[in-house]
Amino acid sequence: MESDSGTNPQPNPATDASTDIDVGSGGRDRSSTDVDFDGVVLDDDGNKNQGLFDDLLSGEPIFENKEVLRPSYTPHELPHRNDQINRMATILVSALRGETPSNILIYGKTGTGKTASAKFVSQELESTSQKYDVPCEVEYINCEVTDTQYRVLAQLANTFIDQNQAVIADRLDRCRELRSTAADDSTALADTEFATLDELDARIDELEADADEMEEVPMTGWPTDRVYSTFFEAVDYHERVVVIMLDEIDKLVEKSGDDTLYNLSRMNSELDRSRISIMGISNDLKFTDFLDPRVKSSLGEEEIVFPPYDANQLRDILQHRADIAFKQDALTDDVIPLCAAFAAQEHGDARRALDLLRTAGELAERSQAEIVAEKHVRQAQDKIELDRVVEVVRTLPTQSKIVLFAVILLEKNGVHNINTGEVFNIYKRLCEEIDADVLTQRRVTDLISELDMLGIVNAVVVSKGRYGRTKEMGLSVPVEETEAVLLSDSRLGDIENAQPFVQARFDN
Repeated sequence: MESDSGTNPQPNPATDASTDIDVGSGGRDRSSTDVDFDGVVLDDDGNKNQGLFDDLLSGEPIFENKEVLRPSYTPHELPHRNDQINRMATILVSALRGETPSNILIYGKTGTGKTASAKFVSQELESTSQKYDVPCEVEYINCEVTDTQYRVLAQLANTFIDQNQAVIADRLDRCRELRSTAADDSTALADTEFATLDELDARIDELEADADEMEEVPMTGWPTDRVYSTFFEAVDYHERVVVIMLDEIDKLVEKSGDDTLYNLSRMNSELDRSRISIMGISNDLKFTDFLDPRVKSSLGEEEIVFPPYDANQLRDILQHRADIAFKQDALTDDVIPLCAAFAAQEHGDARRALDLLRTAGELAERSQAEIVAEKHVRQAQDKIELDRVVEVVRTLPTQSKIVLFAVILLEKNGVHNINTGEVFNIYKRLCEEIDADVLTQRRVTDLISELDMLGIVNAVVVSKGRYGRTKEMGLSVPVEETEAVLLSDSRLGDIENAQPFVQARFDN
């Protein structure tokens, strides 16, 4: 993987708009249109002036290779996961003997190294298979993206069709070369599988026909059984052992049921040349409860659990990555322990720890600091938390957004310990203003509970004695940022202009 440093200086985007300085101090004159083809600003005398990014490029980069801190990076060494890696290897080694490995289910919370470990083992498996010239390969599918039976089968089918086309092209080249040689020298066929030129010609015709029949599957439009048969024929075209890695496998089952797993787990009894093994990765330890018993028994032949990391283990992981990711002495001594401590509070999530460390480095770089310090980690923690809130709020259903906007209006107007009746009154008026359907108060209460589960509001049930019980709530997220995200949704129309009078307590 290429280093971010390279021979060119690393850009450090600034966060302060005041970095636009005037021409007199050597900065870029925004009103000038006298720019040459290299993008260099020229003054009236034709001399080169400092460009927009020159100040930012002048600082020393903190990162050596930022990519190693991203979730997509597969490290060459995974601390504290040797037991799980060795177990995977002992199961999959049978693929290198041409046998069918047992299916594997891998469980663990987010950021416990499941996918990274599985990809590491897969890379080792494929490189070893090439070393010993054994036809073995691993196909990775993220079921959060590819979440229907059609898409999974189509993606697999097209992958194998592309591989088969390459195999056919190679065989055709060799056969045609042999045909050319044999036309001048009849002894050229002596040590081959072809007794005559006619047999060789028939083989060339057969390969050309195979190539013509390899039709890629469109991403929509075919009946599912046709997609399945195309995939079946593609994978069985020549001898190989295939491990299909289904990451976030619970998302596939949740969206499309267990038909895909049922079909894949039964394929080996019908395949002639190839063998298939499934490696499922899930954050949900209970997702197999919803599977057909036959699928469950065949799919979960081997189960591997990844426990959360503790703070000391996270520190080792971060140190291992930081040695590659940052310039020497770019971190103060308290940065890695603090990142590890924050992530250990989040159920031992290594992904969270790496995000924190990377974001802290980016914030330090943008402020043109020479080293990453504790303050940058704390700023990164606040930024990541705010980003999470923004993403959660942005993806809420419209009705939940209206309920949340009602809570915001009440808070902004000084109402504290807000109850569900007050929220419902404002919610109802907002719906009328923007011509949205009005849900029942019971359903609005359910939506408040969902917002509470997401950590957007903090709701508690309070007893009112003989008047019964009610939920009282307050926002758990920044008001201004949350309101801005809600108002960016075009479906909410003119909700900003509605602003009904907050008199809920009197109306009740």
